[in-house]
Amino acid sequence: MMKFRFRRQGADPQREKLKQELFAFHKTVEHGFPNQPSALAFDPELRIMAIGTRSGAVKIYGAPGVEFTGLHRDAATVTQLHFLPGQGRLLTLLDDSSLHLWEVVHHNGCAHLEEALHHQPPSRPGFDGASGLPSLARITVVLLVAAGDLAALGTEGGSVFFLDVPTLTLLEGQTLGPDEVLRSVPDDYRCGKALGPVESLQGHLRDPTKILIGYSRGLLVIWNRAARCADRVFLGNQQLESVCWERSGRTLVSSHSDGSYAVWATDAGDSPTTQPTVATTPYGPFPCKAISKILWRNCASGEHFVVFSGGMPRASYGDRHCVSVLQAETLVTLDFTSRVIDFFTVHSTRPEDEFDEPQALAVLLEEELVVLDLQTPGWPAVPAPYLAPLHSSAITCSAHVANVPAKLWARIVSAGEQQNPQPASGASSWPITGGRNLAQEPSQRGLLLTGHEDGTVRFWDASGVALRPLYKLSTAGLFQTDCEHADSLAQATEDDWPPFRKVGCFDPYSDDPRLGVQKVALCKYTAQMVVAGTAGQVLVLELSDEPSDQPVGVASVDLLQDREGFTWKGHERLSPRTGPLPWPAGFQPRSLVQCLPPAAVTAVTLHAEWGLVAFGTSHGFGLFDYLRRSPVLARCTLHPNDSLAMEGPLSRVKSLKKSLRQSFRRIRKSRVSGKKRLTAAGSKLQEANTQLAEQAGPHDVEVTPVQRRIEPRSADDSLSGVVRCLYFADTFLRDAAHHGPTMWAGTNSGSVFAYALEVPAAAVNSDRRPERAVEAVLGKEVQLMHRAPVVAVAVLDGRGRPLPEPYEASRDLAQAPDMQGGHAVLIASEEQFKVFTLPKVSAKTKFKLTAHEGCRVRKVALATFASVACEDYAETCLACLTNLGDVHVFSVPSLRPQVHYACIRKEDISGIASCVFTRHGQGFYLISPSEFERFSLSARNVTEPLCSLDVSWPCDAMRASYRTRESPKLSQANGTPGVVLGPQSRGGSPDPTCSEGADTPDPPEATLSPMSVDSATSADTTLDTTGDVTVEDVKDFLGSSEESEKNLRNLSEDEARACPILIG
Repeated sequence: MMKFRFRRQGADPQREKLKQELFAFHKTVEHGFPNQPSALAFDPELRIMAIGTRSGAVKIYGAPGVEFTGLHRDAATVTQLHFLPGQGRLLTLLDDSSLHLWEVVHHNGCAHLEEALHHQPPSRPGFDGASGLPSLARITVVLLVAAGDLAALGTEGGSVFFLDVPTLTLLEGQTLGPDEVLRSVPDDYRCGKALGPVESLQGHLRDPTKILIGYSRGLLVIWNRAARCADRVFLGNQQLESVCWERSGRTLVSSHSDGSYAVWATDAGDSPTTQPTVATTPYGPFPCKAISKILWRNCASGEHFVVFSGGMPRASYGDRHCVSVLQAETLVTLDFTSRVIDFFTVHSTRPEDEFDEPQALAVLLEEELVVLDLQTPGWPAVPAPYLAPLHSSAITCSAHVANVPAKLWARIVSAGEQQNPQPASGASSWPITGGRNLAQEPSQRGLLLTGHEDGTVRFWDASGVALRPLYKLSTAGLFQTDCEHADSLAQATEDDWPPFRKVGCFDPYSDDPRLGVQKVALCKYTAQMVVAGTAGQVLVLELSDEPSDQPVGVASVDLLQDREGFTWKGHERLSPRTGPLPWPAGFQPRSLVQCLPPAAVTAVTLHAEWGLVAFGTSHGFGLFDYLRRSPVLARCTLHPNDSLAMEGPLSRVKSLKKSLRQSFRRIRKSRVSGKKRLTAAGSKLQEANTQLAEQAGPHDVEVTPVQRRIEPRSADDSLSGVVRCLYFADTFLRDAAHHGPTMWAGTNSGSVFAYALEVPAAAVNSDRRPERAVEAVLGKEVQLMHRAPVVAVAVLDGRGRPLPEPYEASRDLAQAPDMQGGHAVLIASEEQFKVFTLPKVSAKTKFKLTAHEGCRVRKVALATFASVACEDYAETCLACLTNLGDVHVFSVPSLRPQVHYACIRKEDISGIASCVFTRHGQGFYLISPSEFERFSLSARNVTEPLCSLDVSWPCDAMRASYRTRESPKLSQANGTPGVVLGPQSRGGSPDPTCSEGADTPDPPEATLSPMSVDSATSADTTLDTTGDVTVEDVKDFLGSSEESEKNLRNLSEDEARACPILIG
């Protein structure tokens, strides 16, 4: 069905200017652990670390808040990273053998990472012309020498090329081929197989003219570049994996493919040396896997450190991911749960120091970063202030809490510190401390809560750039699982050798999938929390500063209400433990509500001021009074044909026959309706369109775009009874004179249920409920015509603002709502947003997003957008994420489109599903299982890295001749066409005093004139005021029958008066 309506041209300049001050899109920072890391480097002078990934990303980390991100143009794997010490420059090698030079560049005091040069080495034979050397087919190893001005490149063909780093050009005439090396080798060793690829290149700390070259065959050569000859030759026969040159230059350590390592003396005997001074297989005598990397670090005490990866017995522990640390007689085998990528030690690198004296060991794994303190007895792990693995167990849900009170914040931090007590020694500190964080300390704190598959909820400090872990809540201890038996069995089979030590927190395996957390809600004023899981379990918890032993009250709520014909085919419910249970300090369970059938909880909300928690599943919703520990309400929302809801999320039995039947039914219905429209309309449609075209008037008047025709959804669609949203509000539901507590529930079939609640007055602000129980009476029931799933419900006060959170108004923490004017309810479905007046529930305003944009709503949230030009001005708007990955912002309550941005790729389904908005115009979504991308829709509240790095350039160093002009990490602001949406990026020079805007307090919201809000419609947006083809069925269960008929009559009359010209 097509609709045409004329509208005036242009847009209000005042409103467009205001939009620029309120809205701007920035992708600011990536929280979490880099996905699929592939390379690691450390600059001991600047104390910064770099991680490369398989997707071509480069990330540099220093002190908390100091982060730099770059991305190669080609999505190739970063195989090696090498810092130019103290210069803030980084040389990267990709798997296509291309070399890239990155620089930390400062603009107006703030630094960012830029690619300065890139170079693709030639691959043709005899590239230097003079000698027919093998082709530079693939670079296997890179070594920086001469303070980083020169790089030696070892290749798969056995040659060593030399590269001028400042210009990234190969130096002709200095190439070292394998034939030249073989001249220094005895004839009996020279005969037979070739030397193989160059496996290792090591430089001498005190003599940069000497290079240690290790070949795959086992040959080790100390090559003198100045004299162009071999100083020492070590004839190894085992396949070489890694070499380490001890800082004095008198000792070499080589590791091999058979799980052994050898120690060679460089100043003993004549060259060539055929036998090492020490050769050992640490985990022999049975066949062992290769030792892929080895480090030797000496100490003044004489008890040197030997650190190596791999070397485990092939038959028994060949599948383990281990790094072994050996000092004197002490051997510890660090056992990790993911593959070892690389590792380094933090030690002294000054040439004047005689010993290394390692302070810490950093191990990069495929799924996490682990740092050990080597100066504290026992070598404990150092807690990471960032780079914590968000996916230590798979993330199943997330929520954000803004403006956390200082008292609650301190209690959560204290509970987390009791979980992970630190040793008394002050040496256990984070060793990566380079750079300076220039961002101001946030005035307010923000919490990011993540629910996980193993039944845990993790609390993260999301106030700034570094996402810091604060506290971990585990719900598995409340239920009986098989994990205890499995753990005891595993411990019984462990041997004393090798001396394994479990390190790291990444654990992808869940003891029971039913423990998975689906929804979380936190009241920041009472420190009460609700955690809902996969098996229908709803836990009400309260924060306690002391450990306790107490039982947990258990209640069951049957959501089917004894409805016949339904049989649950899914998983069983979890069995709770009985009797008093020990709980550590932190959030402790008070009540457990078990939904029956035990389906996954799809929605939950908490109202601590009333002592109520509401929850919903695919079968219905319930209301629970956790003060009296008694159910208040249970409502079944199942359709009679909704058998798919009875199979559960863990059931693999799907009704294929029913799905096919429904598909053919839709096709048949659309064909029949299409034929009817063609035959009935026919000539009338053509005649009406001709007349309309003749009466169109001036040709320069724009016409609204044709709306898409939306097919109503069938009432018997599968999973139509899923409860999508729940909401508490103190509003007018019975009549316009009396307001009171209400509960709203929206379902997958487009139904909205509104209940009037009778909450005893003595229960408000009280921890005890009187004998009188809470009562719930169905007040209104709204059925959307298109039956689109209801995503969110919110009540607006007389000024059009959302109602404050529980306790905010009573404790004077927010402006009290306007209870004098008429309230309205905003119902957001997957297809449109609509505002209804209360208590009559008559349509007031709407915007058909699907009809206009061709997309469906996935996430919505009400957010406050503060102005960058005026501290006292802010607007509350509706932020919406669609299935295409676009973010739209609408004014409230007029529902006028303001801006829209392309935020997430439409193919990234998991990213769209994981998105969560904050109250101040920011958001998070998963870009990988281990990383959150943070973005901002607000021009004022932006959380991004603002940092600097003290670099020292050599006097004769050449600056890069080629410079990448745009930062690899740009703010991707692509707003509505024809509307200026503010600056796309800050040009690398944001103001440190105003950029850190996480969780700032809400400024008072000014009242705009009707012209500036309601009449300022931009040229490409239209407020839909045409006839309502989605007439909702509103049932009033509280008013009289006469009043209900009057309301319906008024609604139909209003829509009849607004009827436009409908063509087709």
